[in-house]
Amino acid sequence: MTLDTQVKMAEFPDLKKTIAALIKKTQAIYLSDAIPWVIGYSGGKDSTAALQLVWYALKKLPKEKRIKPVYVISTDTLVENPIVAQWVEQSLVAMKVAATKQNLPILPQRLLPEVTDRFWVNLIGRGYPAPRPKFRWCTSRLKINPSNRFINEVIRQNGQVILVLGTRKAESAVRSANMTKYEQASTREQLATHASLPNSWIYTPIAEWSNDEVWQYLIEVNNPWGYSNQDLFNLYRGATSGGECPLVVDTSTPSCGDSRFGCYVCTLVEQDKSMQAMIQNDEDKQWLLPLIELRNQWLDIKEDRQHRDFRRMNGNLTIFNQRLVHGPYKQNYREQLLTALLKAQQTVREHGPAAVKSLELISLVELEEIRRIWVMEKHEIEDKLPSLYEAVTGQSYPGKRLENQSIFKAADLELLKTVCQPSGDEEGLHFQLIRELLHLEQQYRTLTRRAGLYDALDKALERHAFNNAQEAEEFALRRELARTQAKLEPTDSDLTTLPLFR
Repeated sequence: MTLDTQVKMAEFPDLKKTIAALIKKTQAIYLSDAIPWVIGYSGGKDSTAALQLVWYALKKLPKEKRIKPVYVISTDTLVENPIVAQWVEQSLVAMKVAATKQNLPILPQRLLPEVTDRFWVNLIGRGYPAPRPKFRWCTSRLKINPSNRFINEVIRQNGQVILVLGTRKAESAVRSANMTKYEQASTREQLATHASLPNSWIYTPIAEWSNDEVWQYLIEVNNPWGYSNQDLFNLYRGATSGGECPLVVDTSTPSCGDSRFGCYVCTLVEQDKSMQAMIQNDEDKQWLLPLIELRNQWLDIKEDRQHRDFRRMNGNLTIFNQRLVHGPYKQNYREQLLTALLKAQQTVREHGPAAVKSLELISLVELEEIRRIWVMEKHEIEDKLPSLYEAVTGQSYPGKRLENQSIFKAADLELLKTVCQPSGDEEGLHFQLIRELLHLEQQYRTLTRRAGLYDALDKALERHAFNNAQEAEEFALRRELARTQAKLEPTDSDLTTLPLFR
């Protein structure tokens, strides 16, 4: 810490009184009922400050009064900045040890998304296009659902829950307005109501703090679970452009609060400024470059229609602004994405420090789910994932044999592809149809009752009713025009006039 920083810290002389008052307030709320607490912890400065206040408040209570459990939950999306993810994971381990030694009812929990909700399973497996503001499919699956599952389970067992969050009104005008709104709507003093979770209350101990008050508190008060708040400060400084992270008393100078850590795959922002700053400020972090390149070259593509199917996930056709809305990524692009991801993983392991030699950008369980989706749901019975894995890693694919494995050999499928590829069918749509029909028949052949087979065959024929995107778009535009003229509300169910292969 520089002398200049120390001088600026001294300009918050009332912070000690504020901390003492907050600890008393926290103790009073904790002792006022039997409702368990859940603290949201991201590893950032705000959640660290909130948790630290609660920790000291509990520690100063008599042992016999530390009865109520306090869960510390941290959701790992599995696509976080690896440096931050390691920081958080190690912090949780340190908390468990320290809480046990200090006889505190603090129970850290690392939460993960369900396998079916994970980023690569949806992007590479199902083919969801990279998230955009109008198709933000990632946040609920990766962050909200895991925490809500845990919180709802606590509510189920106890009836109610108090959520302790490190949110602050100074973060933004919108945040301030929302916090004030739910404070005013609350029926409990000092607690706010939750917008979407019934039977839950919100306690925000540092709601009124400024950025610099947070940093002053963290640097002047030792971390109670044995981690270094100075290291956290350095982490933010390393993720700030130019490596500067001053603590200031006005808004004329940017501070560490502008360092936003998040998912390295995020395409909802223009660029990952924090990771770029880390690389710029520290030569030892050059191993992060493959992650930035993966995002920029393969995910953050503004015009990606050429990589996406002209049909939606369910096979329907949708028109917006007189254009066909494209759906999931095509098979070829999904295979390229997986190859690029595995190559980035190999590069990081080879050139990164010892701590990332076994880093998993994608786990085996995710690979297995992607493989299952490709073969069993998308009918890509070539089963190419194992060979893609082996080509990149040079190792045998460690997954299990798929149930109901295809009876067709690679040579058979290549022959089928050649036979089913008339001129003009550059995307192999005819082959995809025959492949799907054959696979559907194979999936149903062992069943005693083959109920559902004909419906599945009908849907396949409807989905593959067009020779190309242009033909599909012309049909959809005609259908849209007819509906408009007839003043009917648009639906996607009437596919009886689809032109089958001519």
